[in-house]
Amino acid sequence: MASLIARIQRFLKSPQGRRAIGDAKRAASDPRNKAKAKRMLRRFRSR
Repeated sequence: MASLIARIQRFLKSPQGRRAIGDAKRAASDPRNKAKAKRMLRRFRSR
């Protein structure tokens, strides 16, 4: 299990990982995506 965490940490510190983090932050700041996420959470919570 530790090797999986280490691999993820290495990826996040790489240029590709930093780019992925930036893309995710941009997507998360979009109001439409926030609304989609809220709808999905409501669906999962109602089960």
